[in-house]
Amino acid sequence: MPKIHLCFYQRLSISLVAGFLIILSLFVFASTHINKTMRNESSQLLHVDLAQLLVNDNPILKTGVYDYEALKNLFHTLMVLGPSFEFYFVGPDGEIKTYSKDVGEVELKKIDLGPVLSFINKDEYFPIVGDDPKSKDRQKIFSAAPVYDGEQLQGYLYVIIGGERYDNIAQSLQRSKGVQHLVLGIVAGSLFLMFALLLLFKLFTAPLKKLSDDMDAFSASGFDLTTAGISTREYNSESKNEIQRLGTAFNQMISHIDAQLRQLKATDNERKMLLADLSHDLRTPLANLQGFIETLALKGDSLSKQERDEFVQISLKNLLNLKHLIDQIFELAYLEGGHVTLKKETISLPELLHDIVAKFKVKAISKNIDIMAVTGNTNIHVFSDIGKLERVLTNLIENAIRHTAENGSITVKMHKSDTMVEVDVTDDGIGISADDIAHIFEARYQASNKKSDSQLHAGLGLAICQKLTSLLGAKLSVKSRLGEGTTFSFALKASD
Repeated sequence: MPKIHLCFYQRLSISLVAGFLIILSLFVFASTHINKTMRNESSQLLHVDLAQLLVNDNPILKTGVYDYEALKNLFHTLMVLGPSFEFYFVGPDGEIKTYSKDVGEVELKKIDLGPVLSFINKDEYFPIVGDDPKSKDRQKIFSAAPVYDGEQLQGYLYVIIGGERYDNIAQSLQRSKGVQHLVLGIVAGSLFLMFALLLLFKLFTAPLKKLSDDMDAFSASGFDLTTAGISTREYNSESKNEIQRLGTAFNQMISHIDAQLRQLKATDNERKMLLADLSHDLRTPLANLQGFIETLALKGDSLSKQERDEFVQISLKNLLNLKHLIDQIFELAYLEGGHVTLKKETISLPELLHDIVAKFKVKAISKNIDIMAVTGNTNIHVFSDIGKLERVLTNLIENAIRHTAENGSITVKMHKSDTMVEVDVTDDGIGISADDIAHIFEARYQASNKKSDSQLHAGLGLAICQKLTSLLGAKLSVKSRLGEGTTFSFALKASD
């Protein structure tokens, strides 16, 4: 048999109906019981002295009972006057001695005197119920009084309050149209209330059902918002309604997940393209290296010393290019993996700029390029990672030298503005076109007017610089005009 799955509204409705029926049943039972108890208590209190008055006012009972036939006639007369009562005379042991002929058939020959004595001694709270002689398992309220002959107990006058005639009349009243209409009115009102509550629950749970359906659709689509087929609804995040706040959180969650998935897909595509391009770049130096080494291995003896030295130099150059490329790949992967730790310390920025520029003096002179550091007369300190800061400046200066023609100039300049220190690397080289500027920080991107040299360049340098400056709490920016030069800038917070 297939398992039945119920939605939240169905479970809530079934619980409501079951709970409503249980509460209604308990209410009917409790109200009936309380009504019966109160009616019995009031009737018994109203007739508490009935038996004692009858004993005192009737000579037969007052002087002791010897003529049971005369007592039966007395009971008949009393039942004519009070048809809701049944009169019995019982002996000191509870045996029923006589009763009115109007009572009808009696099933008990003896009653329990415990309730009778409790009634006479008034040592229990009303209502007190005793045996009904006309039934073996039914009990009723009563009035009772002892009957003495002098000091000798003859028995007890036992008066059932609300006898069989009273019960028959009460049952017929329950079947009357007025009572039936009242019962039908109560049932109809209860059903109306139940259906009204079900409708309210339907209205209350409809937004939750819509939200649940949207969640299922979003999950079934593989968390793709474009193919999920759901429309993000407007929710009030400041509402006191929990569903409104839940809907707001759901919209934010699916938007965030969708954005992250799109970013992951884009990153994955970039990685695939990067790997494809890098594998191509790696093949070139490897193929060259393999060719020269095989030539040396197979024809080394037939080559002159000059040729062998030339082949070795070319192989070494390809090997260095290959190592440089692999180092850049690992550096970029390391930065993107988020496993970089910073070792910050207080650094004299002017001193660092002069040291780095000094490293490139020889290379700049070889191209007849004028390179200088402009730091002013102030000694400004920053709290940063000196190794990563040096790596950024080294990459930027290397790019500037490569793209600057002979007799050009490169300036590394710093200037303080409030609490920040801006560092600019400026050249008067070939510049960057407006179309290329938007992409130069992407891995593997190379400008259309790039300058070539004897080294292999995979287009990873600026991507590495951008990630390193981001780690240092700065943002790398660029300004350039084609044919007029380029300026790369980033700002660091000055140390106190």
